[in-house]
Amino acid sequence: MTIHERGRVTAILGPTNTGKTHYAIERMLAHRTGVIGLPLRLLAREVYDRIVRARGPSVVALVTGEERIVPERVQYWVATTEAMPDIAADFVAIDEIQLCADPERGHVFTDRLLKMRGLHETLFLGSDTMRPAIASLIPGVQFQRRDRLSQLTWSGSKKLSRMPARSAIVGFSVDDVYAMAELIRRQKGGCAVVMGALSPRTRNAQVAMYQAGEVDYLVATDAIGMGLNLDIRHVAFSATHKFDGRRVRPLFPHEMGQIAGRAGRHTESGTFGVTGEAEILDEGLIDAIENHRFAPIQRLTWRNSDLQFGTMDRLVESLEAPSGHALLGKGRDADDVQALKTLRELPEIRDRVRGGQDVRLLWDVCRVPDFRGISPAEHTSLLARIYGFLQDGAIPSDWLGNAIKRIDRTHGDIDAISKRLAYIRTWTYVAQRSGWVQDESHWRGETRAVEDRLSDALHAALTQRFVDRRTSVLLRRLKQKESLVAEVNDKGEVTVEGEFAGRLEGFRFRPDQTGSADEARMLNRASYEALRPEFHLRADRFYNAPDTELDYTEQGGLMWGASAVGKLVRGSDALHPGVEVFVDEEAGPEIAEKVKRRLQHFIDRKVAALFEPLLTLQKDEALTGLARGFAFRLVESLGILPRDGVAHEVKELDQDARGALRKHGVRFGQFTIFMPALLKPAPTRLRLVLWSLAEGLDTFPESPPPGLVTIPHIADVPEQHYTLSGYRPAGDRAIRIDMLERLADLLRTQDTRGGFEANPDMLSITGMTLEQFSRLMEGLGYAAEKGERAKVKAAEAPVAVPAPEGEASDAPMTEEESVLAAETRARWEAEQAEKRRLEAEAAGEPVEEAAPEMEVFYTFRWAPKSRPNRRPQGDGQGRRGGPRGDAAQDGPREPRAERQDRGERPAQGDRQGRPEGGRPNRERREDRNHGEGGKPRGKDNFKKGGKPQHNKPATFSSRPEKKADPDSPFAILAALKDKK
Repeated sequence: MTIHERGRVTAILGPTNTGKTHYAIERMLAHRTGVIGLPLRLLAREVYDRIVRARGPSVVALVTGEERIVPERVQYWVATTEAMPDIAADFVAIDEIQLCADPERGHVFTDRLLKMRGLHETLFLGSDTMRPAIASLIPGVQFQRRDRLSQLTWSGSKKLSRMPARSAIVGFSVDDVYAMAELIRRQKGGCAVVMGALSPRTRNAQVAMYQAGEVDYLVATDAIGMGLNLDIRHVAFSATHKFDGRRVRPLFPHEMGQIAGRAGRHTESGTFGVTGEAEILDEGLIDAIENHRFAPIQRLTWRNSDLQFGTMDRLVESLEAPSGHALLGKGRDADDVQALKTLRELPEIRDRVRGGQDVRLLWDVCRVPDFRGISPAEHTSLLARIYGFLQDGAIPSDWLGNAIKRIDRTHGDIDAISKRLAYIRTWTYVAQRSGWVQDESHWRGETRAVEDRLSDALHAALTQRFVDRRTSVLLRRLKQKESLVAEVNDKGEVTVEGEFAGRLEGFRFRPDQTGSADEARMLNRASYEALRPEFHLRADRFYNAPDTELDYTEQGGLMWGASAVGKLVRGSDALHPGVEVFVDEEAGPEIAEKVKRRLQHFIDRKVAALFEPLLTLQKDEALTGLARGFAFRLVESLGILPRDGVAHEVKELDQDARGALRKHGVRFGQFTIFMPALLKPAPTRLRLVLWSLAEGLDTFPESPPPGLVTIPHIADVPEQHYTLSGYRPAGDRAIRIDMLERLADLLRTQDTRGGFEANPDMLSITGMTLEQFSRLMEGLGYAAEKGERAKVKAAEAPVAVPAPEGEASDAPMTEEESVLAAETRARWEAEQAEKRRLEAEAAGEPVEEAAPEMEVFYTFRWAPKSRPNRRPQGDGQGRRGGPRGDAAQDGPREPRAERQDRGERPAQGDRQGRPEGGRPNRERREDRNHGEGGKPRGKDNFKKGGKPQHNKPATFSSRPEKKADPDSPFAILAALKDKK
């Protein structure tokens, strides 16, 4: 084998990050013309941009498989190793020459190593492991070793959450890269992503984001091991195995050294280690990586480049020809050879291939890279379609346009955009081939534009998914120790440096919970630094705010507008609650104390205003003795006392004591002792809160809606909650205390022993139907007997009858007259019905008897529940037959003291109605033994002690028990109707 040498050949070998590529660029620009081959399209673009900045775009060409920029006066060619032009140039350089050992691409690098030479100078750049191979294959080569200017040291294993800034985490699958990137975003604010499958434009954008410091972390595949000069301080391996397209194998030591060597830059030292589930490296491997001492490469991948195109079989044979050199071995079949062998077996291809020209064209088609990576069969099918088009002249524009149109969509997730980007790279490569498309310039521009759009969309998708720009910006500003500008709008939304950071609720900052806990802590640190002035301004506004802007909730919360700024806590007593403020610790104790003072002033004034009668009662020093003790009980219960709980104390109060208490608005009701002013909605709402605080409840009872006379009675709710709300439970409803006392006034006028019916006033007070009222009365201790009767229609206006001489014509009807009028009306209606019936029978028509309209009524009687261990006190009847006693369960009788205050004579059995010594007054006893007009009562109507005896409940009838007065106008009216 003949190796042609031209000019000086130098191999510059050594570890990574020694500036070898930069040196090669300087040497090329020192010559008039030059060619440099690079392993990655991304790196080629980076070198192209650097030379363009130095020499201008008119003399620099960029040639890759998918991109071709060739000006007319080109002097310097920058290309991928596969696309290096075979031209005579003064200078030639090949980077990453150790890739000669790569099983897939190695034959290309080996071919360039053996054949590409510069007229004046040739440089091979790479690892020290290539030194023996180069020395054996290229006589006269000069070697230069470049050592690192900084140290590379092992740092052990670290969790991702503890990864230092400016780190690169390396994975070997797309799934691993995405998973680590997501975790970094949650814990560190975001990262850049670099993979070999990304387009150069996308990778450049991601790298630029990392280099600019927008993110401090880089998650990448082993693609960063080749030529990417990044500001990396630490490299962490998440795995030590990779899938090389055929099998999962351990990483070679020199591969790990190549990747780890990216840590450190120029004189700045770097570290490397492992993370995740990767095992700790053994000491020998660590030492080899730190000192860059690896076993030399013993075998280079080679493939014959002197091809025979007579037939497809001869082409395959020439590709598989041996090298004849011990260092040059045949690698595994690359994708192009596999595609050729597959197409050779297809009948439609064999029929179309007739000569060497067709074989050459077929080989060119087979060299189209499988960017899509779907499957070998799918790729081969596409190549066969392209070959068919090319044999007919060129790929049809309409077919190519439809294929590109299906790809030109920038919506979707990362995977969808990545697939479209891989597809368009195929057509970009096709458009770069001379003569394959009809309008080359158009399709090259079209495919490049689509690739750029998809690349930008992919970069945006990656950034949106794996970068939290808000946190990254804040951390970068903090790292630079710049003052941060925070703004709070009228909705409480906090923005720091234009990035939404959270919401300021009162004096507590609520960070935006879109990330992890670690991210929230970092955001808090940045936000609080900027919110310090805002806390002081807000505290001043709050302290000077009027009470109308403040309020309390039924659960004891203290509000400033819509923001919670504190809560009430238990104080020295129920009427003096304490305050606990909601102020972030970062705001400082001065802000917290200021807010606390303002809230304490607010609640103290609120209690003083709503409970003024109670506080005045508490401070009245004129109250002495029993009255002062009773006032203490009333204050302790916040203005409401059920009477049955203090019946003994009430009996012991004399009239002077009661009068003193009444001056403060205390009302001694039959069921409750209360202050009517404290039953209003506002005091009721506050009373429930104050009582709940004093009792230490976790959940406070809520006050009923204002304006309701009755509310549902829920069995699970304690009765004391209803009392504090101003209601008394009775049956399935609870009635408001003041309305219950009004009802009790009406009930005292009824015969509760004999039975009575509810009148409209009773129903009006309660706002209930008769059925609901019956259940309420049962809850108050009455028995409700349901009945049904024919409804008596209201009597029409009676016929005007001249009043007897000397009587007023507008005198009201007596009860007897009213009853007589009703009977007259009923009799007249019966006569009319009988008359209609007779007329219908005479006409032969069927007679329908109208059913009388019925109505439901209730009879209520006092039926208290038995009270064991209570001394009998007579039959409990008062003057009107109602129950007696001070407690509510003793019946609806008004307390004795209340009646005395109105000037009424005490009822029978009251001790205060007796003279001193306890003997009954003879005059009153005689009055009790006589009926109306002084006539003595019959013996049957009395029992011992002179009290009335009723053996049976009283019954009522619509017919009077005595005859009507014959001189009554109603009697005259009835007589006139009888005559008819």
